[in-house]
Amino acid sequence: MIGLRKFSSKILLFGEYSIIKNSMALATPYRIFEGQLKFRKQEDTGKGGIDSELRAFASYLRELKNKQSLLAPLDLDTLEFDIGQGLFFESTIPQGFGVGSSGALCAAIFDVYQRNKVMAQSADLLALREMLGQMEAHFHGASSGLDPLICYLNKPLLILDKKRIEIATLPQYNTGQGGIFLLNTHRPRRTEPLVHLFLEKCKDGAFVNKELKDLIVVTNNCIQSFLEGRVDPLFENFKHLSEVQFEGLRPMIPGLFHDLWQKGLEEEKFFLKLCGAGGGGFLLGITHDFKIVRDALAGQEFRPIYYF
Repeated sequence: MIGLRKFSSKILLFGEYSIIKNSMALATPYRIFEGQLKFRKQEDTGKGGIDSELRAFASYLRELKNKQSLLAPLDLDTLEFDIGQGLFFESTIPQGFGVGSSGALCAAIFDVYQRNKVMAQSADLLALREMLGQMEAHFHGASSGLDPLICYLNKPLLILDKKRIEIATLPQYNTGQGGIFLLNTHRPRRTEPLVHLFLEKCKDGAFVNKELKDLIVVTNNCIQSFLEGRVDPLFENFKHLSEVQFEGLRPMIPGLFHDLWQKGLEEEKFFLKLCGAGGGGFLLGITHDFKIVRDALAGQEFRPIYYF
């Protein structure tokens, strides 16, 4: 039945931009934000209560099906009927912040309207990712499928390369004074122009041979140390990643946060990195002591997500 299952947001812990060039990546559900399909009250459906964005999404899926290119086995007749009856996606996931607002919607539609439950449940992760990525392409022009896959499975995922993906087991860290946190820039952004900028930078041989190479290596090192529960190496690798991104991906860092980012590197009380495409949304940080960060980030909204 509609509305029984909620779909949470997600966080790309490591792998922004480098995943495009086949680095590892690690992402996890983030359950503080969530969304679910619901129906509007009957008296509201005749008062402009049809969800125009959902209707446009259904039209996109219908066009794919008419071309016999829709990968997901979706019951579009029922979806279109339900939209006419006031179906909408109620969500607390902020849009334009890189935490999976469109991914959660695609996961919800796939979950409810898939025709072949057995096929969907037996499909491997790469096949599911491809189906969900095609659906999410409506919102971004192109999609890796990673966001809706995480939202659909509600499990952390480790991307080893373009052809290998597996469900990850995250370590149980001891609760301590420090850890990893999200920093809210309060600025929505669009992913497409930022990715385009990165791809343009990848045409520069100097960038590829230095910054991109360093970005891939340190991203993989961060993931390995995080999954192994090795806190000291994680801090060192996180610091290096912060330096590499500040040097090579500075246009993706919101301008108002350049000084704060640099302050972290200079004082070493915390370090910041991108969380997704950048340009706004959230930043990801690490610190040995949240009390120190609370003072250093006075006036900023931050939220711990791992303690160690």
